Amino acid sequence: MYKLITAATLVTVMVGSAIAQTGSSTSSSTKGTPWPAPTGHRQPRADQVPDTTSGNANDAIKREDAELDRKLKSICRGC
Repeated sequence: MYKLITAATLVTVMVGSAIAQTGSSTSSSTKGTPWPAPTGHRQPRADQVPDTTSGNANDAIKREDAELDRKLKSICRGC
């Protein structure tokens, strides 16, 4: 009886380890490749992104900074 239980346990362990080592075929075939983006969430290419280094955006920021500096100068007294 002891030999039968030992043999059944050994077979169960061997079958379980064989199943665990094989894994699924889909995980090994897609290993190392990125998943595709969901519909509507694609990565834009460089030619599709607006140029943020244009002079218009920088000029507007510089004007706002100058106006803020001018307003703060009257508030701050050399601190």
